[in-house]
Amino acid sequence: MSFYDTLEAGAQLDSYRIDASVARSGMASIFKATDLRDNRTVALKIPHPDLEADPILFDRFKREADIGQKLNHPGVMRVYDGEERSRIYMVMEWCEGRLLRKILDEGRISRDRAIRIAAEVLGALEYIHVNGVTHRDLKPENIMVDGHDGIKLIDFGIAGDAAARRLTYANFTATLGTPNYISPEQVKGRRGDNRTDIYSMGVILYEMLTGKLPFSGPSPMAAMNERLLNHPVPPRVADSSISPQLQEVIYRALERDPRNRYATAHEFRHDLEHLDQVGVEDRIELRDWQKRKSQLSRKILYYSGLALIPVVILFIMFLIAHHR
Repeated sequence: MSFYDTLEAGAQLDSYRIDASVARSGMASIFKATDLRDNRTVALKIPHPDLEADPILFDRFKREADIGQKLNHPGVMRVYDGEERSRIYMVMEWCEGRLLRKILDEGRISRDRAIRIAAEVLGALEYIHVNGVTHRDLKPENIMVDGHDGIKLIDFGIAGDAAARRLTYANFTATLGTPNYISPEQVKGRRGDNRTDIYSMGVILYEMLTGKLPFSGPSPMAAMNERLLNHPVPPRVADSSISPQLQEVIYRALERDPRNRYATAHEFRHDLEHLDQVGVEDRIELRDWQKRKSQLSRKILYYSGLALIPVVILFIMFLIAHHR
């Protein structure tokens, strides 16, 4: 029996007692555990055996640990270091709360709560960006929300660290980002920088406020390409209670060209918290939507007219037959 077959409640790994299996991803499994030295609850992230056999993936796992150990912010899950271990794994802060994904699955979030959560996430992003780290896979599945709407960013598995050596990139192209939240520059195969996280946060804010994604499609590739070709349904069309100023903030975060996007998480957060100071632009996105809406209306009228022709003919034939 291998070591991984023994990882169940009650098992011990060094000074940690496994209490429960929490989650499993393609690279590792997460366990809730107790540090028997001080009875502290922690999370253990243990890589799968095949990851240890792949030097590129294994290097990425160690990079995630290094990034986590250098970050110390209330909005970022802590990664602990400073001890001898019998094998490679991460010891992380245990975070109470629920994934933002679970909350969104229950329905859209109120305007005030969405802004509050977004501001918290942007505060954490500002911290990691100042420290040279780009998350690159920001999504509701990687945001923990506690009972007071405080947040924790988790899973820095594909994060970039400006201060560290670059890893071989080719093997990670397919995994950089998640289709629904990936930035246009990532779709084009670029690494992405801090503005990549800002774009992903724009997608999350849109989803929190409207209950829908700004871009979707029948396949992951279609969903990714959609953001290169079209503009999303205006947030105010999806929900008329969204103010023009809040819609403008979302548009600034979702700019296709990163040079036109918010340059920093601080700017994004400032506008969210001071909507009365946000100027509303005459946007091509809105003109494009009006044009598409007008074209759709004309098509509906045209095809409705075609559908009525047989009805009219039958009616005329009925009148003729009735008068004979």
